[in-house]
Amino acid sequence: MINKLHYISQGATPQEHLNNIQNACNAGIELVQLRLKNVDENTVLETAKKAKEITDNFQTKLIINDYYKVALAVKAAGVHLGKTDACPLEVRKELESWQIIGGTANTLEDCKNLIEKKVDYIGLGPFQFTKTKKNLSQVLGIEGYRKLLKELKTETPIIGIGGITLNDVSSILETGIYGIAVSGVITKDVNSIAKFQEVLN
Repeated sequence: MINKLHYISQGATPQEHLNNIQNACNAGIELVQLRLKNVDENTVLETAKKAKEITDNFQTKLIINDYYKVALAVKAAGVHLGKTDACPLEVRKELESWQIIGGTANTLEDCKNLIEKKVDYIGLGPFQFTKTKKNLSQVLGIEGYRKLLKELKTETPIIGIGGITLNDVSSILETGIYGIAVSGVITKDVNSIAKFQEVLN
């Protein structure tokens, strides 16, 4: 079962990521994605081990962004693959059968491609402008989500991502989106987790 609220970790350093993950777990988050950029794989591995200790204490699922070998090594709940990362079908052969694979999509074609490759969920975005991601793809908004989901008609859970705030959630869910991934809002205020969960449930 894929959770409806994903926290994507943020921080200027690996330690900041860990502090933010700890805070989010304290506040009741049930799924965390460790998303370290511009560091080497060994740093990701060491940080992932520590993140796994934190998340295990809270029975929180840990997803590793990009690095599927790290996800395998630390026995994370799964991996999230960006558009330029490894092919989900190849990664599936490497991972344990219980580990989940998510993929990033921006267009209808991306979504269909990921569904064919049997991902467990799709992160679809960006919903609106966000500073978290460089080289931002075309912003989709409510209309973009509605149109895509209508054409897709899929059972695969679609997770909205990209600059989502608490005020956006109700209208996003009305489009048929399954859940959301949040980064900045939760990092700034972990008390928002309970509010997000309330609206999502």
